[in-house]
Amino acid sequence: MYAARALGVSQAPIVAGVDRLIDVVTFKRSFAPVVDRETRVLVLGSLPGEVSLAQGQYYAHRQNRFWHLMGDVIGVALPSIEYEARLQALLDHRVGLWDVIAKAKREGSLDSRIRDHATNDLAALVAGLPNLAAVAFNGGTAAKIGMQALAESRISLDLIKLPSSSPAYAAVPYVEKLRAWEALRKWLAK
Repeated sequence: MYAARALGVSQAPIVAGVDRLIDVVTFKRSFAPVVDRETRVLVLGSLPGEVSLAQGQYYAHRQNRFWHLMGDVIGVALPSIEYEARLQALLDHRVGLWDVIAKAKREGSLDSRIRDHATNDLAALVAGLPNLAAVAFNGGTAAKIGMQALAESRISLDLIKLPSSSPAYAAVPYVEKLRAWEALRKWLAK
């Protein structure tokens, strides 16, 4: 149980019926945000996948293109450096990272299987980032949930929908994804 919580997963038994076995519903939880006062662009995903939860790292699945895309955007070979150095490189280039979903039930890693989610307090986070200019959403699920949460807060920021970096969204070629992600440079150059 302790190891599961450390990895962003908690288990709560649910009684399915008197003569049935107890089912275990797994809640998956997001990681802490990676931001500082200088953050100008906040990139929001949906919820870490199985590999990320197991490794305790954002975008840990080796087929996920996030680190390649962000590396190309900021001009740093992010996939070739250690995880903590990747996070620091993002911060050094004024990029923050978090997820729109705080916790949810989900079998596997697909966003389409997310159920009973609770949203992270995005409004509070962005309100505490004095230099924030834009929020980018990594994929459709992040955009749908995140834009709704931020619309309710009435915070005035540029909101950018990006094609998902997930290996599940492989129909769009890398060069096409990169073209969209390179738009983030507009807010990082200032």
